[in-house]
Amino acid sequence: MLYPLTFKPILKSVIWGGSAICPFKGISPVQEGIGESWELSHVDGDYSIVAEGELANKSLDDLIKAYGKDLLGAHVMERFGTRFPLLIKFIDARDNLSIQVHPNDELAQKRHNSFGKTEMWYVIKADKEASLYSGFSKQITPDEYVERVKNNTIMEVLQRYDVNEGDVFFLPAGRVHAIGAGCFIAEIQQTSNITYRIYDYNRKDKNGNTRELHTELAKDAIDYTLYPDYRTHYKAHSNATVNLADCNYFTTNLIDMDAQMTRDFADLDSFVVYICMEGNATIRDNNGYEITVHQGQTVLIPATTTSVQLTPAPQAKFLEAYIK
Repeated sequence: MLYPLTFKPILKSVIWGGSAICPFKGISPVQEGIGESWELSHVDGDYSIVAEGELANKSLDDLIKAYGKDLLGAHVMERFGTRFPLLIKFIDARDNLSIQVHPNDELAQKRHNSFGKTEMWYVIKADKEASLYSGFSKQITPDEYVERVKNNTIMEVLQRYDVNEGDVFFLPAGRVHAIGAGCFIAEIQQTSNITYRIYDYNRKDKNGNTRELHTELAKDAIDYTLYPDYRTHYKAHSNATVNLADCNYFTTNLIDMDAQMTRDFADLDSFVVYICMEGNATIRDNNGYEITVHQGQTVLIPATTTSVQLTPAPQAKFLEAYIK
């Protein structure tokens, strides 16, 4: 029988990684230079492995092959097949990351036989002057974009945001974006590894080479629409579900709780993911299976689960994600 599943984190050691992920997740000893923890992944070569219970050491791929729609939901499988459609990450940027854009499904399918990438960020912590980029600050054309990349003025037309804990940014495919130094975020994204690098501050590697840019590929992938604000605004409430994102690829809610809550999924034909952002809690499903989770853990609730009871001890904060 399926039950609430936790997975072993896939830690990514990178040159720009910081030291926040291990303490946040309670991993000892602390490893330096960890830029990402892939919490729930069905990316080829990086399948998540179950951490505990009867299915311990099975991969997410094994589970999908064995349980299919019982794990994912029939509706989810109709849309995404046997690929788990979300990739859940923690990202700790000690340095400015490159300016990027991701193609939409149509373009990614045509060019790479892949899904596109729509994603969202939730800021867990931010250094005093940390910032990130999302969207444009002025209207530009595709040809102006190419010219600005060539003459190193692309940063002048990107919208920069100073960020604080709890800030949310929704990043539909086509939106230019970048994480700045000092940002520690949770990322929920489509399962896709297609990234077009637009600009990398002319940084050179140890051999003196600049990184490859995907200027022409990105030109057709970018959404040049100018919006007045690219930040997601929401009102926080205790012991309630607060919607942060609602799109074709995921719905994400924030649950900040100090009292027991029951979530009813009887009418939802999808798995549910809980990412514990703060505190401790128990999650008990309708079959009586109970799991205790702490800050930094991610739990996958199978689609066959009709309800869960969340009990904070004494306080907990979750991101909750599923597919409508």
